[in-house]
Amino acid sequence: MAVIAVYSMKGGVGKTTLAVDLAWRFAAAGGRNALLWDLDPQAGAGYLLGFEPAPHGRAAAVFQRDGKPRQLIERTAYDRLSLLPGDESLRHLPGQLARLGQRRRLATMTGQLKAEYERIVLDCPAGLSEVSDQVIAAADLLIVPLPPSPLSARALDMLRRELTRNHHRHPPILPVLSLYNPRRPLHRAVREGAAATWPVVPFAAQLEQVAVQRAPLGTFAPDCDPARALGKLWAGIEAKLASLREPQAQAQALFGAQPVVT
Repeated sequence: MAVIAVYSMKGGVGKTTLAVDLAWRFAAAGGRNALLWDLDPQAGAGYLLGFEPAPHGRAAAVFQRDGKPRQLIERTAYDRLSLLPGDESLRHLPGQLARLGQRRRLATMTGQLKAEYERIVLDCPAGLSEVSDQVIAAADLLIVPLPPSPLSARALDMLRRELTRNHHRHPPILPVLSLYNPRRPLHRAVREGAAATWPVVPFAAQLEQVAVQRAPLGTFAPDCDPARALGKLWAGIEAKLASLREPQAQAQALFGAQPVVT
């Protein structure tokens, strides 16, 4: 079992679209029982899978000492893929976790679910908080989508410093250049500079249709450039998970300069 967190310091970078697509690929392409856990109060992951927010939010309640996450898990329209939906109650989760005082509560709950799910994908709220601390403690791999901007390298450095300062042990980080447009000179400059070795997900109109179709990109546009790039990213993540016990240099080699899909 592995926990894969999709996390970003800021919103608007395609984080939820990426989380939904990866969870679907773990199930559809990998043949694994997968759970997508939506930790964002905007509940975007559930929306993209065709779910509506529950009228009475209970997503934050599962973090209580007697919380039972299995009671909230929903089956999706896709074989082997389940959803633990988010809702607006998660707005209060950082304060709730601070009062609870259990920094590994999320890690404990994902551990309890490992018998049913081989891959658990966490769609995380943006920014640093008690929730991000829980995510870092629970995750085996941290996927960090970043926009094609000079600020991306700075944001990644800030995250690495935060992990070094406050987390003695933390999961490997995989930055992903998201929403890349090779026609834009600034995007190309970032791709050739700080992001030269990052996996790349190019921007295309089909990505905007994910919120219209309310379905993973690969289900309705499997041959578009972003879908092919996401397929390569999924395969690389599976290889990364298989190599976590090998030397760090060998693991990093798996994500050495990947070709940009344009």
